[in-house]
Amino acid sequence: MKVTEHIKQAQGTLISFEILPPLKGKSIESIYDHLDPLMEFKPSYINVTYHRSEHMFKKRADGSFDKVEIRKRPGTVGICAAIMNHYQIDAVPHLICGGFSKEETENALIDLNFLGIDNVLVLRGDAPKNETFFEAHPNGHRYAQELLQQVLNMNNGIYLEDDLMGGIKTKFCIGVAGYPEKHFEAPNLQTDMAYLRKKVEGGADYIVTQMFFDNKKFFDFVAKCRENGITVPIIPGLKPLTTRKQLTILPRTFHVDMPEDLATEVLKCKTDKDVEIVGTEWLIQQSKELKAAGSPVLHYYTLGKPHVIQQVVSAVI
Repeated sequence: MKVTEHIKQAQGTLISFEILPPLKGKSIESIYDHLDPLMEFKPSYINVTYHRSEHMFKKRADGSFDKVEIRKRPGTVGICAAIMNHYQIDAVPHLICGGFSKEETENALIDLNFLGIDNVLVLRGDAPKNETFFEAHPNGHRYAQELLQQVLNMNNGIYLEDDLMGGIKTKFCIGVAGYPEKHFEAPNLQTDMAYLRKKVEGGADYIVTQMFFDNKKFFDFVAKCRENGITVPIIPGLKPLTTRKQLTILPRTFHVDMPEDLATEVLKCKTDKDVEIVGTEWLIQQSKELKAAGSPVLHYYTLGKPHVIQQVVSAVI
């Protein structure tokens, strides 16, 4: 079922989760171990992130170095198929621009369609680690808008090969990212909003946001979207704060603000266990407020902390 169909048929706020693929060499059981404690909440769907390959330099016998490409985590196609088969639940794979050619993207979409996966979240993706700027694949997409268009083309039976006639029409429901505190590369929120509106006008079916810790920023973002004619569902992305380091790492990495009240309480903590307690309670209150405000879905970035998410959702539903 499509994400938008889940939302349309819901009697209230839905729950969804987002997971990382396991590191290369790990089994699918690591995914099941992560998700099993969360299945009691009957999530409507599970998102599976995608991480581009990284470049490393390996020393040769003559002392020179070779630049090699390493992918530390497997792709999403197999993981999404396994999740759907194991739990009988919809899976939403992430598609990213970085590191992929248009042909590789098309082949992935064909595989997803064969598997009966109806949803994708299209993202530009980040620059590789240790690199400052995003660089597209030579035969790939530079912007999420272009990737979105490729998915829409396939929904209309248009493939990369010009002479391919009678190609089936796929039926992907397409999600895109939104940034309540603006994308860090956008000069201002209004410019970022204009790009988001283009993605929605171009065919995006729903928006899922970057994490945030201040609900007011989310509510202001939703209001701004509506003022700009963006009417699709907007899903808040939520993450627990569990370590003191995150107080500085998350703002630097994800360009999000930490509310003063939250930061003050975290700075009082003596251990990360204390921080986890503070972060869990904060996320519970965030979630309750978002649910009361009628958010269509509460989307939790689990990212290795299923026990925290379990506590939060237990207190919210």
